[in-house]
Amino acid sequence: MITAETTIFTVMSQLAQQYGAINLAQGFPDFDIDPKLKEITASLVFEGQHQYQPMMGHLGLREKIALLTQKNYHRKVDPQTEILITAGATQGIYTAIQALVQPGDEVIILDPSYDCYVTPVVLRNARAIRIPLNHDYTPNWETISKAITDKTRMIVINNPHNPSGRIWQETDFETFETILENHPNILVLSDEVYEYMTFEQKHISVHERPKLQEKSIVISSFGKSLHITGWKIGYLIAPKNLMNEVKKVHQFLVFCVNGLAQQVINAYLSEDVTSHISAFYQAKRDYFRNLLSGARFDLLPCEGSYFQLASYANISDENEIDFTLRLVQKHGIAVIPVRPFREDELDQKHIRFCFAKKNETLEMAAELLSKL
Repeated sequence: MITAETTIFTVMSQLAQQYGAINLAQGFPDFDIDPKLKEITASLVFEGQHQYQPMMGHLGLREKIALLTQKNYHRKVDPQTEILITAGATQGIYTAIQALVQPGDEVIILDPSYDCYVTPVVLRNARAIRIPLNHDYTPNWETISKAITDKTRMIVINNPHNPSGRIWQETDFETFETILENHPNILVLSDEVYEYMTFEQKHISVHERPKLQEKSIVISSFGKSLHITGWKIGYLIAPKNLMNEVKKVHQFLVFCVNGLAQQVINAYLSEDVTSHISAFYQAKRDYFRNLLSGARFDLLPCEGSYFQLASYANISDENEIDFTLRLVQKHGIAVIPVRPFREDELDQKHIRFCFAKKNETLEMAAELLSKL
């Protein structure tokens, strides 16, 4: 039996509300969505488009995703058989694991890791093998390779990485591919929900790795990319043979997802709406880092995502949980400790800020943080 615990994201957001604190914890924007999305939504509401969509999703939207994938990653995917619209990225992750992992299998997860990876593994009566990343949040290929056994069915990767904001390098993929050549039955679940939020260096996608494509399930999120997290719309791309298994679970889990939202996004994607996202968030990152330049935090590298890790070792000897609790209760700032992302509970005195916020929010937060 799995122990159900409230996630750290919910806990910190509730505390932010309770103490009237600025919420830099949970990963959602506090700025408005594109007015064009509102206009399209308003027009479609009156067109009677309120019934079920096909189980795999609105075909027009799947065709747009195929074009987006070809444009950005030069990968051709079949919208009829290789793309599935999901109720957010989390449902895509859950569905893929339920469909492709069997009882007794092992799934390698790289810590610190998002908390939605482990639960579906446990619910499948499989075993989550959690392998720590290096202290700088890069993959430790020696420990990863040693963790592989004849029971290993899947490896879950997250690139750009939450919570660290690190991205994989070309050498990481080359080493990963070499390891998998000796283990051809291992599948890859690649969580790439922050794919359009990379900065000085564009992230490398599994879509761009021919050696990985036929054994990989790639998860994406319109919620993250289009700042519409509450719409809970994501998608999953996988080769037909794997997708056939995923569909067997999807049809009985949700059957299909919000039809109106799918049609709105389909109409919106007629324009080139992804090309500006990285520049938008890089400006947010740089602005926030500059605001904290006089504070006593040590800001870690942020290569992608909308999260900034920081060390508070110069400020306090408290553990991460105690420090974040004091931060929200006494100083009016809610952030996320990194320790709950880890099985080994290593405490590096690292906390995570979300900078997907209005500039005014970041300014108010930085003013409080600079007083610590």
